[in-house]
This record gives sequence, C-alpha cells and structure tokens, in this order.
Amino acid sequence: MPITVQDQLPAIAALRNENVFVMPQSRAKTQEIRPMRLAILNLMPNKVETEVQFIRLLANSPLQVNVDLLRLDTHRSKNASEQHLNTFYRYFSEVKHLNYDALIVTGAPLAHLEYTDVAYWKELGVIFDWANSHVTSTLFSCWAAHASLFHHYDLKRELKENKLCGVFKHHCFSEHGALTRGFDDNFLVPHSRYGHISLEQIDNIPELEVVAGSSEVGAYLIKNSSGSQIFITGHPEYDADTLAGEYARDVAKGPKAPLPENYYLNDDPKSVPSKTWQSHAFLLFSNWLNYYVYQTTPYDIKLISQDIRTDNYAE
Repeated sequence: MPITVQDQLPAIAALRNENVFVMPQSRAKTQEIRPMRLAILNLMPNKVETEVQFIRLLANSPLQVNVDLLRLDTHRSKNASEQHLNTFYRYFSEVKHLNYDALIVTGAPLAHLEYTDVAYWKELGVIFDWANSHVTSTLFSCWAAHASLFHHYDLKRELKENKLCGVFKHHCFSEHGALTRGFDDNFLVPHSRYGHISLEQIDNIPELEVVAGSSEVGAYLIKNSSGSQIFITGHPEYDADTLAGEYARDVAKGPKAPLPENYYLNDDPKSVPSKTWQSHAFLLFSNWLNYYVYQTTPYDIKLISQDIRTDNYAE
C-alpha cells in the first residue's frame, strides 16, 4: 500500500523517480480501507528535503498511511517558502483536537541551545504532552529525541566538545526485539550531533529500554515500556550526500570542521559517498509501523484519546 499525501507535494515527483509509490489524496478517497493516520512535525529548516527522506521510509510498508505535515503556531521558518507551508502544512492548533495513529517529530539544528532557551519550547512541550493522549506511537528523531527525553524523563544530554559526525556501527541489545526484527548483528547509521546520552543514563530509568547503540555513539534506539514513545538519536533517513552537504556548510563556517568518520572513501571529501544504511532504515520504520502502530492502535481512532489500546503484539 502507498503513502498518501496532498496532491502536488514536491516529494511525490522526487519519490516517483525512485519508483516509490506515493498516492495523492484525490485517488486515496476511492480506497475502501481504514488507513493509518500519521503526522510529521517537521522542525528542520530544509522542509522539502526532510519530507522526501521520511516519506520515502514510510512508503516501504504494506500499510496505507495518510500523512499530515504539521508546523508550529509560534514559529515562522526562515528557510522554507511561506507558499509551500501554507499549501502543504497545517498548524498544530488546527489538528490538536484530532487523534493520530502515529507521529514523527524531526530533529532541529539547535545543538548548543538550552532547551528552555528554544523560542518554541513551550509549544513543543504542549505537543509532547498532547501526543501522550492523542497518538498511539510517537517517533522522536535526533534533537527531538533528546528534547523529549528531557521533557518526559528529566534526562539531560551531555554536549560534547567535538561533533559526532559520520557513519557508525551499532548493535542490538535485544535478540528478539520487535523494532530490530530482521536486523543484522551489526548495522550502520549516520549521526550528526553534539548531544550525547550514554547507555548508563537510560539504564537508570526503569520505563526506558535501549534497543540498540554502541559505546561510541551511546544510546541510539530507545523505547518506553509500551512502545508509545520511540527515540532515535541518529539519522537513518539521511540521503547518501546529506552529511557531505553538512560538512560543506561546516567548512564554510571554519576550516577546522571535522571530517565525517567512516563516510568518504579513504577519507577523501572529493569522493562520492555511498549509502550503506538504507536497508536498516527501511526495516526500522516498517517494524515501527507494523508492531507499534498498526498492531497496537484501535480500529476506531477516536478511542486513542481514551487510552484504549489493543494488546501490544510486539511485547
């Protein structure tokens, strides 16, 4: 089944060129099924690129998923066109009365700011709390993962002096975990962050479990006991050249920008990087949608607000 998005969304053309099936809403209205309803709160400045990256991963599933793109009421993007946002995005205030089977909150380039100094921190906290009663399972990505762990569990990240940037090896901590079902023993994921959460920090919180990570990257994939909160501290959604673009921007700011590790062939930034993490990324999102959304959410989406959920097959 396809991902369903608004007609004319630029991501449709980009993904169709990759032979990814994305269905416009006009056609989806003819489908006689109950599709999953998913929202993406896109905090990244490069809206279109981020849309393509996440919708690509969501589309690799037999489930039909209707996607709403969300924006904050209290923040205006300086990088995305207002026309694009007005056409394809909904303000949170427009949907806060609705329920969703799933929600994705993307990362944001706010590495060195204290959370409480973020201009839209108050509204973001409202959304984090709203998701607890209006969403079956929420996936928090990179900065949003650290921010939500702080909001919900008072778990403070450590800001490293040197940026963790590159493609790193990870391993699973649970042999039969639903999120990592089908994973190889070791798998690769890109990271690009200063914030760090150690394995020991998560171990001290009974409600949380580190599903995958390593001593080098710390906790990468984390879930709460019910699977209603999934935290990803890396970037499995990245394109092959995303880190290269970030490195070029860092170099423009200063010549001492760290070279992404394990990324360029022979550490030569003139080489064309390969995408070595895509199969893991597709499987991760497919597992999340299957085990923690589709098999957990009630058929009547109105029941989510009453916290009535079916047995969690993943457990």
